[in-house]
Amino acid sequence: MSRDRQGTVSSFTIIGGAMVTETYEVLARWNFDLDKRHNLNLLRQENYIGATSATWANQVAKVISRRLEPGGIDKPLAVLAQGGMPIDEWKPVMLWHITRDEFLLRDFLVNWLFEAHQQGVYRIVPDDVVSFLGTISQRGGRTEHAWTETTTRRVAAGLLKIAADFGLLTSGPVKEFTHYHVPSRSLGYLLRAILAYESGSASRMLSSTEWRMYLMTEDVLVSELLRLHQYREVEFEQAGSVVQLSFPAAEPLQFAQELVA
Repeated sequence: MSRDRQGTVSSFTIIGGAMVTETYEVLARWNFDLDKRHNLNLLRQENYIGATSATWANQVAKVISRRLEPGGIDKPLAVLAQGGMPIDEWKPVMLWHITRDEFLLRDFLVNWLFEAHQQGVYRIVPDDVVSFLGTISQRGGRTEHAWTETTTRRVAAGLLKIAADFGLLTSGPVKEFTHYHVPSRSLGYLLRAILAYESGSASRMLSSTEWRMYLMTEDVLVSELLRLHQYREVEFEQAGSVVQLSFPAAEPLQFAQELVA
């Protein structure tokens, strides 16, 4: 996987699912002295995730290979898993990392689910998402091949299930929004990651559409920053369009290492 695939839309990974627990277990055992191929071969050979079949173990390996580079840009995610970060805190960080190369998931969260949340939509079923999937190319996405109607509906259902697996929606055939809140330590990581994504600009970080993946408006983020400022976890000041933000361990990897030290 490389980040030059950012605009590629894959039905395979969406239908495959979030695989949160499986990904956590794989990264918790990741050997940084081995390359990705050898690490994933160990998963297939040893089946330490307890997959019910070789086919499922291979599916997990393929999805992780497609989504992540644990020995490179996604190393902080592996560091947190190996350090024993509780999985509920780890999940928001995983969501950030997989959406760096998962165009469709990010597109859905930022441009559809967030908007539905803001509009007060109460219940969601896969059919509600199908028309959105027909407009992917308008936002820069490109499918690897044409989808059948069946595939489109499976992708729509898969997107909703992934959102539920990350805690944004309830489970079940009919989804509803949860009262989602990013845990404090997860938020600390995301602040650093999104600040880096926005080229170190605190004002752009504050207004970044990346927060939409967590159903967060700018007002909610400001409230969270003021709370963190009160507890001296960050230094945050805002005067009009001028934003000052600073915190220790500014680099995401360094912060991840300190979180689980």
